[in-house]
Amino acid sequence: MAGPRANWKGYIKFGEVTCPVALYTAASSSERIAFNTLNRKTGNRVKREFIDSETGDPVEREDQVKGYEVENGQYVVLEADEVVAAIPDSDKTLKIDAFIPCSQIDTSYFDKPYYLAPDKMGRDAFLLLRDGMKKQGVAAIARTVLFRRVRTVLIRAHGKGLIASTLNFDYEVRSSEEAFDDMPDMKIEGEMLELAEHIIGTKKGSFDASTFDDRYEAAVAELVKAKIEGRSLPKRQAPVASRPSDLLQALRESAGIGAKVTKPKRTAANANGGAGRQKAAKPAAKAKQAQAPPRRAG
Repeated sequence: MAGPRANWKGYIKFGEVTCPVALYTAASSSERIAFNTLNRKTGNRVKREFIDSETGDPVEREDQVKGYEVENGQYVVLEADEVVAAIPDSDKTLKIDAFIPCSQIDTSYFDKPYYLAPDKMGRDAFLLLRDGMKKQGVAAIARTVLFRRVRTVLIRAHGKGLIASTLNFDYEVRSSEEAFDDMPDMKIEGEMLELAEHIIGTKKGSFDASTFDDRYEAAVAELVKAKIEGRSLPKRQAPVASRPSDLLQALRESAGIGAKVTKPKRTAANANGGAGRQKAAKPAAKAKQAQAPPRRAG
């Protein structure tokens, strides 16, 4: 059976040590459910075309060219060979700039992961780098030209080899200030915080990717099956957010303390007369016992 196909081949260099390596895709979406766009009336697949925005005429591939908008409706045309010529030259080398503690890694910069494996001729140097990084608890920051762009890559020890994650540039990662701008300036203390810590403690575990399922894929597959069989799926109720006034009670119930006791509902007639009838029944029973003649043994 043929092995996986490398996405990139080159070298990794730390200090004056160089060894040949290859990058392999670590994550792929090829197994996901895919849809085709159809004509609702005919059921036929539709074909995508590029249309001139002014004339409405179709534009064939050979007549398409890249353009950069400098003003509203004004473009600088870039030919394919000009774009290729502008790409930085690649020496096919991952040059390690620095080793950083793994605790300093901000995962919001992670882009795509690739497995980094050695060529047969460079295994000794590769293993030396891998084991040295493991022992020091560090990751490596390297740069190279990958897929026509200069990329920064984070390299970490991973199993028997290394994993190289391309990193987003700083201008690509948005600031969190806007997302958290409306967060109230308050501090949670006392019983609520203690209950939250207790719940977190009872849910501690370890990361195991095999236990996570793609619920979207499963849901779509079930929907397709239901459509084929001519049945409909039940509608799901949306979860209701806990109100601030109910938060403490929800925490207590989650922690297994202070659970609500559900009392049976009674009508007004039952509420008013039920107890009276039960109390009145006892004297009546005693009266019957007093009036009943004693039985003799025959």
